[in-house]
Amino acid sequence: MMNKDQFADNHFIRTIIEDDLQSGKHQAVHTRFPPEPNGYLHIGHAKSICLNFGLAYVYDGLCNLRFDDTNPEKENQEYVDSIKEDVHWLGFEWAGKPHYASDYFDQLFDYAVGLIKDGKAYVDDLTAEEMREYRGTLTEPGKNSPYRDRSVEENLDLFYKMRDGAFPDGSKTLRLKIDMASGNVNMRDPVIYRIRRAYHHNTGDKWCIYPMYDYTHCISDAIEGITHSLCTLEFEAHRPLYDWVLDNIPAPHPTRPRQYEFSRLELLYSITSKRKLNQLVSEGHVSGWDDPRMPTISGMRRRGYTPEGLRLFAKRAGISKSENVVDMSVLEGAIREELENSAPRLMAVLNPVKVTLTNFSDGLTQSRSAPFHPHHEEMGEREVPIAPTIYIEADDFSENPPAGWQRLTLGGEVRLRYSYVIKCDEVVKDGNGNIVELKCSIDHDTLGKKPEGRKVKGVIHWVSAEHAAEIKVRLYERLFTVERPDAVRGEDGAYLPFTDFLNPESAKEITAYAEAAAGNLPAESRWQFERLGYFVTDRRDHRPDAPVFNRTVGLKDTWQAK
Repeated sequence: MMNKDQFADNHFIRTIIEDDLQSGKHQAVHTRFPPEPNGYLHIGHAKSICLNFGLAYVYDGLCNLRFDDTNPEKENQEYVDSIKEDVHWLGFEWAGKPHYASDYFDQLFDYAVGLIKDGKAYVDDLTAEEMREYRGTLTEPGKNSPYRDRSVEENLDLFYKMRDGAFPDGSKTLRLKIDMASGNVNMRDPVIYRIRRAYHHNTGDKWCIYPMYDYTHCISDAIEGITHSLCTLEFEAHRPLYDWVLDNIPAPHPTRPRQYEFSRLELLYSITSKRKLNQLVSEGHVSGWDDPRMPTISGMRRRGYTPEGLRLFAKRAGISKSENVVDMSVLEGAIREELENSAPRLMAVLNPVKVTLTNFSDGLTQSRSAPFHPHHEEMGEREVPIAPTIYIEADDFSENPPAGWQRLTLGGEVRLRYSYVIKCDEVVKDGNGNIVELKCSIDHDTLGKKPEGRKVKGVIHWVSAEHAAEIKVRLYERLFTVERPDAVRGEDGAYLPFTDFLNPESAKEITAYAEAAAGNLPAESRWQFERLGYFVTDRRDHRPDAPVFNRTVGLKDTWQAK
């Protein structure tokens, strides 16, 4: 269940909203989440989703889902569908139907015509290279285009011809007439339309000119009645243009949106550039956008992360204008904390060694039931059967145990979880000296009670060989070996390819054994394998008769030690 305490509080945007509501500037809160449908959403988007939808939820307002689809060459329906699915999966509902910037293309065109008539926009013939030369630098002003002083009539004629396909792609643009000497380069006559013959996922071939993002975004906000337009800090320098456009077109809605910026999330040992994530996919470094190692929402979902865990992470990451660099352990900690309460338990053995219980007796040796969760009786219990042959983890046995060892060793005792105390009497090895079998004896007086006259501290997990389900387990580690894989410079000072730092040990598949219940589970079923970590049945490849589990996260953070 979602509640208002799940969202970040005491941040500056909430203060702004509360002041606006108390002063009567706004009667209600209306936000929007405006992704470009040119890739799958990632962990940074999850933070933005929780902020925009969360604020609407906290203040009983509305949040729109709007696709800022102004770049048809990089956009497609697959991305649109994945974004809708991700937002829903995170637990949010958007107001009404999804919105598209392309829904407003006719209005955007009409506003551009109005700007031309007001002498505030002109058609330019400069090439992209020439435009860069004219723009100036951060320390030097730009200079006016030789086409800047065309008449209103000529500009209108050319713009209509642009719309009607009279000119080649890239040959002309429509620019705002602002100030080529502005200290803010975004205000140096920015382009608001370009010619681009490309099929659009929503409007098809209707248009051969497309509006630019900065022009489109603010008008879309105004049309939709957005009150608080929230974006990351890289758009701070774009805010004067946002305001200029809205100040110079007829107001499409009585609510005047305002833009507010917050710091972008940087997750260490990860990347959040769509272009670079796309490169990982296209070059085959990962199996797809939803590879469980990817920081995409769909990848994290497939890894076994929960919506509740991601919302908890977003709250802990916080909202501010200061640098928001967060270690991967914070994300993993939030997921681990949520799963600790919600995931039922099973036993599984990932690195099995055979154990023969030499004094097993059908009439004497008994099984016990065990709870699926120690703190949630409502999850029920299951029978934990025992048989003459069981499997334990190879790591739970040592012939030469270190000081403080509390697991099994030759001549030593250990308790089987939910079962008996056993003693290792013999070690069987193959011709290469590898341990292939342990022969152990059961103390039949220790089922559900302590042994008499001695202490047995160690408890290990195990499965019955006769009853166990054979499962595939995919063990995932972090995708990169360095904190900032796309910010490492070589000796010459140039950035090294981020793919140089891919972790070769980030994915491994093994065959393992688990309690029988693991062989009859639906996809996306999350469990704790006792003493090992949290695992989920793969949402793509798992079948009840051929179980596939992904390791979500360990029971504790082991990365720092590595």
